[in-house]
Amino acid sequence: MMYLEALIPSLPALEFGAPAPMSWSEFTSRAGTGRDASPRWLDLDAQLRNAIAAARGGEKWQRPVEGCSIYWRRRVEECFQEKDVAKRDELLDRTRWDAAGELTDPAAPLGMGALETYAVRLRIALRRDRISREGGEAAFAAMTKAARRE
Repeated sequence: MMYLEALIPSLPALEFGAPAPMSWSEFTSRAGTGRDASPRWLDLDAQLRNAIAAARGGEKWQRPVEGCSIYWRRRVEECFQEKDVAKRDELLDRTRWDAAGELTDPAAPLGMGALETYAVRLRIALRRDRISREGGEAAFAAMTKAARRE
């Protein structure tokens, strides 16, 4: 626990929409862990995924979960009010970002939950870094070029 109290404040700040301040391998090297996501996050993430499936009309694809948060389900439903797919994706990532904050225990802001929150948010930042208009246009051009050859 003592190492967390020193590690967590030493990590660079994360801000939604800003570039990721480090790579995943750099984070796991500093944190000394490459472990999978916590059971708490897996359950919360499954709740979010279930809400996304329901919003898309795919209730039969939902996974069993321990919790049931009306708040997060409503947040996802609000995201699907956005017609622009890119903006909707950004809103969904913002919802995941906010949900990750639930992993941090207010009574232990430098505990394992804070490290789990950081890990989830870093993954979101890294994923958002890979999303760009130029990258999307290049991928589309490659797909259409390949389709023309067939």
